[in-house]
This record gives sequence, structure tokens and C-alpha cells, in this order.
Amino acid sequence: MTRQRVTLGEVARHAGVSRTTASFVMTGRRDMRISADAEQRVLQAARELDYRPNLLAKSLRTNLSQTIGLISDVIATESFAGQLIRSSMTTALLHDHLLFVGESEGDPHLEQQLVRSMLDRGVGGFLYASLDTRQVQLPEILKSEPVVMLNCLDPGADVPAVIPDEETAGRVVAQALLDAGHTDGIHLIGETLHHVIAGAERYRGVVSKLEESGLQLAGQVSAMWWPEQSHSAVSRLLQQSPAPTALICMNDRVAFGAYQALSDAGLSVPEDVSVISFDDSDLAAWSRPGLTSIAIPHLELGRRATELLLRPAEQRAVHRVPMRLTRRGSVAAPR
Repeated sequence: MTRQRVTLGEVARHAGVSRTTASFVMTGRRDMRISADAEQRVLQAARELDYRPNLLAKSLRTNLSQTIGLISDVIATESFAGQLIRSSMTTALLHDHLLFVGESEGDPHLEQQLVRSMLDRGVGGFLYASLDTRQVQLPEILKSEPVVMLNCLDPGADVPAVIPDEETAGRVVAQALLDAGHTDGIHLIGETLHHVIAGAERYRGVVSKLEESGLQLAGQVSAMWWPEQSHSAVSRLLQQSPAPTALICMNDRVAFGAYQALSDAGLSVPEDVSVISFDDSDLAAWSRPGLTSIAIPHLELGRRATELLLRPAEQRAVHRVPMRLTRRGSVAAPR
């Protein structure tokens, strides 16, 4: 028997909110003063009920065939960025458009084939997206089409782009440690490569906020953004003197490796060392203690980029979306 599709109304009832609130949450709206608790309940309800927007039904009801395309590297098969696609899809639907998703896996020939195939099917505009916030080269074939870059930048392309406000996020993370009383012994863990916007801007934000208080990082440990590499790097750091009092990790996977290294060394979080991070993935909530982390606003990124594509702005610009800090138990006053 065919499983009946879950409706947005069912999601709203399951979360204990209005259908309007559920709609705003699922499209990443941040201008309606929806509480963080309500937002989390809606997202949890959507996951539990396996909610998906009914694009086909909407198209049949409206008798419209407007379509836009999302071309990405590996977003479509990464659960971490699923909210970005969901928000783009739902926002397109609210504007009577359907969204085609194509994944190139970074292959420029496949990318061009996907674009041509979508154009042949009447796609009228494109979101060009990246899983990681970084600099890319916009394909030549897209430069003559309506396009908005999503979570990436091409300095040589005169097109709108929507990215997280990573530099301000770095400042927020540094301020959280300052508020807890940390003035020295703060180390940054992870690579800060120039072409990776997230790393470079997070680093710049952290450093600028510390400098405003007359402080500086005690050190920076370069490591790939994965648990194994950060575990090794932090283990080596802990063998040095003086020991760190706080670790700023470039993402939650780095923080997970740091947690393990601290545990191996007989140190506790946050009693001995505070840890703060970026991404606010499921890993952050499940860590013990819970990891204080600043979220990538995937829902708002997808919504705003889609809105820009369907309602073109007069000026081409980089639109930076605020990132929200979730405080958990991994930050405390230095011992």
C-alpha cells in the first residue's frame, strides 16, 4: 500500500505550533521572531515524520511549469546540508516554482552537462551551491543565465552571492570565551586556508575580537577538519607547556577529536579546558558535555538565495547571513 505523504499541517500539529510558524521555519524565515524552541520542535517533527514538500501536487494545482535548478558539488548526497536543499525547494514552491537538483561531484564536464540538460528542460535560473563555504569559479555557461551563488563566492563573477557571516561568527565565538573569563591560553585548532572562506573569515573574526581587548591567540594548531587529525594535533599540543585553557575548533568534527585527546590526557571539559566550535551539527548536541557551537544557517541560506533568484535585487552584492551561537556545557571560567 502506498504511504500517504505527510503534510505541513501534520508537522505543525506534531510540533505544537501553527501551520504558519511551521511554514516559516521550513523556509528559514528569521524575520518573524520565532523562538529557538519552536524552531527546533518543527525541525524535529519534520525529521520524525519524514516531511517533504509536495512539489508535484503544487505544480498540478497551479498548472505552472516554472523551474529553477540547483547545481552543487556534493550537497545533494550530504545529510549535513539537507536543510539547505529543503529550504530552497520549499521557497521555490511558495513562488510556484519547482526545483531541479543536480550534483556534479566537482567534475566540470558533468557540471556543464547538467546545466545544458536543465536549460533544455526550460529551467529559467540557477542556484550554484557548494557544501563548504569557499571560493569557486562560476562555470562560463552560467554567466549568461540568471544565477545566485549559494554558500560560495567567485570574486571574478558579477553575480549575487549568499554566504554565512563567518567573520562575525568568529567574533561571537571569541566573545563567548572572553565573557567566561579567558584571557590567555586560547588556541585555535584547524586549517585556515585562504580559498576556504569559512576558515579564513572565522580566524579573522576571532583575532580581531581578541585584539580589541588587547589579547591574542596563544597559538594556532593546523589540522585537517576531521577527528583523527585534530586528535593527533591536540594530543601533541597537550604535551607542551603551558597547557591551553580554551580551544576554538574550526568545526564540530575537529572538536570531537579534541574531546578525545583531552580525555586521553586525563583532562575534563570544561573544568580543565573549555571547547567551542562552529557548525552546531548533531554531533554538538550529543557530545558530553554538550558542545557550545555556532550554527551554519542552512535554512536561511537556501531561502534567501532562492528569494534573490526569483526576485532579483537591483544591485549585485554578497549577502551575509547571521550565525547563531548555541550555548551548551563546554565553556566555563578558566581554572
